[in-house]
Amino acid sequence: MSEATPFERIGGAAPVQALAVRFYALLDSDPAYAPLRAVHGPDLAPIAVSLGQFLTAWLGGPRDWFAERPGTCIMRMHRLLGFPPALADQWASAMRAAIAADPALDTDLGRQIGDTLTRMAHAMAVAPEG
Repeated sequence: MSEATPFERIGGAAPVQALAVRFYALLDSDPAYAPLRAVHGPDLAPIAVSLGQFLTAWLGGPRDWFAERPGTCIMRMHRLLGFPPALADQWASAMRAAIAADPALDTDLGRQIGDTLTRMAHAMAVAPEG
């Protein structure tokens, strides 16, 4: 018998998409995330859908995000944008807050997901030249 994937443990696509929507709602409403919000376009709905699809695949659900973007490496894609570590910190903070706002999410699973996404965000950041 195989162990349930994080995607299954969260409850499937709807809770994952809700996480992505909460994340972007925080960026839109909390002034602490204004610098991160500023690097996004005016309409956050399409990127929230994309994040939800990415997280779905990343957590072990359907891999539609990758199928629609063959050969795309999310890490490389973001590193090329040149985001500084401060934006990675904001991203990780907002994601942890969005995760924590789901009372149905197992606390340990939420912490594990938040820890891993934080490491990913920091790995995508580009240190300033100096």
